[in-house]
Amino acid sequence: MNKIFNPIYRQDYFEGYFVGMNPNSQIDIDSTNEAFSTGFNAGRLDYESWNGSLSSGIPKRVITKEILEDFLLAGLLGLNIDTNDYTPFQLNVLSKWYQSGTEKYEPNHSLYLFSVLEEKGISVKNETFYL
Repeated sequence: MNKIFNPIYRQDYFEGYFVGMNPNSQIDIDSTNEAFSTGFNAGRLDYESWNGSLSSGIPKRVITKEILEDFLLAGLLGLNIDTNDYTPFQLNVLSKWYQSGTEKYEPNHSLYLFSVLEEKGISVKNETFYL
């Protein structure tokens, strides 16, 4: 655990993590250092837990942490969402994040947000959230 506080280890770990999140990347784990391979495995695990196994193919739209947070926010604000081009596996993951947001939904927050946006000259006519 102390290794993650080492800046060089942390840099290699995160580099490996982001390579692991890329479904098109393939590396020889044996030729990398420990930090990179640990990060790669963690990134690949996250990718597959959000997008399904690589053996099932690469989906049209890849889910990232940012997309999950967008769905949580959409649920919090009570916004409609665009779910086109997601696989059934991905929709299951996204629905859990959206549902988590709707459980904390406060209608007043949405009204406040829309009024702030309108003050800035941003009209919100169609409340569908496109990612």
